[in-house]
Amino acid sequence: MKKIILLLGLVVTQLNLFAQEMGLDKRIDEVFGWATGWFVNFIFYAIPITDDAAVPWVLFPLVLGALYFTIRFSFPGVRLFGKAINTVRGEYDDIEKEGKITVDDNMVSTIDGDNPDTIRVEGQDGEVSHFQALTAALSGTVGLGNIAGVAIALSLGGPGATFWMIICGLLGMASKFVECTLGVAYREMDETGKVFGGPMYYLKKGLAERNFGGLGKVLAVLFAVMCIGGSFGGGNMFQANQAFQLFSYQTGVGAGYGWLFGVVMAIFVGIVIIGGIKSIANVTDKIVPFMVAIYVLASLIVLGLNVSLIGEAFKTIFEGAFNPTAIAGGIVGVIVQGFKRAAFSNEAGIGSASIAHAAVKTKYAASEGLVALLEPFIDTVVVCTMTALVIVISNFDGSVMTYGIKVGNDAQAAIATSGAFEATLSWFPWVLMVAVILFAFSTMISWSYYGYQAWSYLFGRSKNMEYLYKGIFCFFVVVGSAASLDNVIGFSDAMIFAMMVPNMIGLFILGPKVKQELDKFMEKIKK
Repeated sequence: MKKIILLLGLVVTQLNLFAQEMGLDKRIDEVFGWATGWFVNFIFYAIPITDDAAVPWVLFPLVLGALYFTIRFSFPGVRLFGKAINTVRGEYDDIEKEGKITVDDNMVSTIDGDNPDTIRVEGQDGEVSHFQALTAALSGTVGLGNIAGVAIALSLGGPGATFWMIICGLLGMASKFVECTLGVAYREMDETGKVFGGPMYYLKKGLAERNFGGLGKVLAVLFAVMCIGGSFGGGNMFQANQAFQLFSYQTGVGAGYGWLFGVVMAIFVGIVIIGGIKSIANVTDKIVPFMVAIYVLASLIVLGLNVSLIGEAFKTIFEGAFNPTAIAGGIVGVIVQGFKRAAFSNEAGIGSASIAHAAVKTKYAASEGLVALLEPFIDTVVVCTMTALVIVISNFDGSVMTYGIKVGNDAQAAIATSGAFEATLSWFPWVLMVAVILFAFSTMISWSYYGYQAWSYLFGRSKNMEYLYKGIFCFFVVVGSAASLDNVIGFSDAMIFAMMVPNMIGLFILGPKVKQELDKFMEKIKK
């Protein structure tokens, strides 16, 4: 595998040098943008609300769906928060060991050749623990969105955007609970115990149970296609590209060495992903808690050294949420920026996280749904809020950004966040550079798993198909680091949010199944 990656790196190096000399990368990007621009424009089309404020339509199903599930399940993010913590801690592990479920051989399958009773049996096994599933899924969301995305939200929406980010994060807890419960409920296993799960499976099998079999198959294929595209772009090339840009800015290494950065990243990515979800989880359960802890600790140090300004910062955030000044679109503009960045950061409703959570060792689907609802809380309510507070406090003198004017692209926004920390901690930019690279790395290995699961759904589960996908994925790590394919990455990023459409349709239809699984788990806890 290492030889293959090195060979791919050399091939990409030569192609990249040739492309730069001929200007082919820019030409290819322009042609690709011309061919796919309609799709990107459609996915991110903004509906005008006021004269100077518009809302991307994808926010409506994401936010309204989250609000619906929050009410439908009686505010699970608050009501079940304690039980979610206890599940991660292993307080209910004894429940998993009780009893032995057997398959009724007389049951006849009408759903894709799968005995419906095996769903209960499959639930006894899995590949990773609750904590590992949580960190694997978190590694796909915690990253540039928490560092650069917050800076962009504040630059466009002012400090008040923080308040609406928190609200959106709290609502997103319900969506994550629903989709990840379904991910476990309808997962499948092969003869080796390897788990295959996610929206592809609950859309196909779940909707078939409710007499929407044809619709379910179509939605499952659409989701899988977009998930594969998203894994190569937003979950891979974009991460590698932005990580190298920040590395280049901090170290002074020129853009011509992007391919080398990509080869090194591809080697490490390849080493991890070749082992599947167990290998990925063994890495993410160390990297994610460590980097989140370092980042939050640095935030707390900054806040501790500026403790007298925290009250003023919260006051500025609250006032800006309802009485913004110098912000395009007024309060609507602030709400849009807050909701947009929160939704794009925690990906609640997209369906991707349910793929990682499906691999958990449990026989109660709702137990993992409870674990999953912690994701938006950690990602948005904790990490994003920490970033926002540091920026607001550091920007009281206007040195970090001018509210109402966008700071730039993601890499430039990450540099702005770095500057906010640097105002108090001179050494922090180096820590942030390492954090961004590790966050990008963890995001890539998680999205490789998401993409492979979708790939296997469409093309089969053979070893050849698995290695083909993983080889292509490592190839795109190098491409993303070396090339400036803005339109390609933009298209792939749009595919990630397009995954929301088939996923949300399935979530609404399968709501009763989630209620049934939750009642079953809660009853077991009471007993």
